[in-house]
Amino acid sequence: MQRRLKVGDDGNPGRVTLAALFVAMGAGPQRARDLALGANVHLRTYGIMDSPLRLAHFIGQTAHESGGFVYMEEIGGASYFARYDGRKDLGNVIPGDGALFHGRGPIQLTGRNNYREAGEDLGIDLEANPAIVAQPAIGMMTSARFWSVNGINAMADADDLERITRKINGGRNGIADRQLRTAKAKGLILP
Repeated sequence: MQRRLKVGDDGNPGRVTLAALFVAMGAGPQRARDLALGANVHLRTYGIMDSPLRLAHFIGQTAHESGGFVYMEEIGGASYFARYDGRKDLGNVIPGDGALFHGRGPIQLTGRNNYREAGEDLGIDLEANPAIVAQPAIGMMTSARFWSVNGINAMADADDLERITRKINGGRNGIADRQLRTAKAKGLILP
């Protein structure tokens, strides 16, 4: 991977390698550095860096969700986010929850329940401070945690892109783009 990304080949991909990977997948240089700071810690903590296939699926899926790591917040306004209001499956039970707990971070964490659970697990009050999930390092932490607690490492180990997509998005939304981005990530990461 390091040779393909044209970074020092020491066999231990860290921040510099991850930043180069994010750039190759669409991020600007500063965004890539910001993401890599969090990724270097959190992708290891949650076992995503334990295998090239896990990393490739994580990068492919989050690249889709964030438009190539360009957007750390879901695109839309109040009327668009209103579609999340009243979604009890997301814990959005108070009017305005859709806008308050819209998608943020590389995986686009969505819904009051997801913000609350992630915050409780990570020791950060994300329910009271949802906007901080759009910060690349916090967003990377919540994305890696979401991936892990939802058992997606096992799905990545099985190379099951469709199941991963359903777990992240609830359906097959954007499946063709997810396939393309994951194939690109595999080309950069897999031996």
